Amino acid sequence: MQKNFVAIPAILLGAAALACAQAPSAAAGAAGAKPAAAAAPEPTKVAILYVQNAILSTDEGKKAATELQGKFNPRRSALEKRQADIQAKQEQLKKGSATMSDEAKGRLAQQIQSDQKSLQRDADDLNSDAEQEQGKIFQDLYNKLNAVVSQYATRNGYAVVLDVSNQQGPIMWAAASVDITGDIVKLYNQAHPLAAAPAPPAGKK
Repeated sequence: MQKNFVAIPAILLGAAALACAQAPSAAAGAAGAKPAAAAAPEPTKVAILYVQNAILSTDEGKKAATELQGKFNPRRSALEKRQADIQAKQEQLKKGSATMSDEAKGRLAQQIQSDQKSLQRDADDLNSDAEQEQGKIFQDLYNKLNAVVSQYATRNGYAVVLDVSNQQGPIMWAAASVDITGDIVKLYNQAHPLAAAPAPPAGKK
């Protein structure tokens, strides 16, 4: 059984491509509109985005990861202590196999088995609670990021932005020049700045 029961913030939101809005066509205008020659050119550029890295690199993403760790680390630490206690009992059983009575060894073995089952149940509960919490928080961050990506892509003439977070995805190679992750993180932080920490009361240092 592994000691690290919760992987935070290793979060994968999916490797689906993000289809960005295209510029409106002149054909959408009413009758009598200007000739098609005046229409804006259709976007043709393609960009890649590491969605997972982008989310976790934003100020809100970093704050969320820290808060998740702070919330679940006490439970994880308690489980790790119980795991250490079980290992100590296992070592006690191993060392005392030649000197302990059969009855004592049986009681200790049963206690170890019971402790292991209880620990596994609590570890599963912790994983479930952490995953549910992560899902809610990072879905909200993903929705905000998606809005930033759509605005950025439309403004800069991108026809499509591909999420390449999944290294096993269909993208075999892409030039670094089409990676917009850094730009998106910067724009995200501008659009969703963290609230400033409250100033200390006057007169206190």
